[in-house]
Amino acid sequence: MITAIVMIDADPSRIPEICADVAEVPGVSEVYSVTGEVDLVAMVRVREHDQLAGVIADRLSKVEGVVRTQTYIAFRAYSQQDLDQAFDLGLDG
Repeated sequence: MITAIVMIDADPSRIPEICADVAEVPGVSEVYSVTGEVDLVAMVRVREHDQLAGVIADRLSKVEGVVRTQTYIAFRAYSQQDLDQAFDLGLDG
């Protein structure tokens, strides 16, 4: 599974509608309205790298009110449980 974190600049007057529309895009698992330099963060999960273009460039970025996207691809996921186990093994330094 490939996970991409997509930062979205959006038309502020349409944020609730944009969130709803982005959440309907196949491959988008979650959408968050956030504080900071971007308006929204979407989590995209697909099986193959080639599917990212279809989800992000062809669908998500074309949602009405989406001004700009910036995408980060996750290499590895860490949970608190994973981190706790690593520290227990002495991998903290």
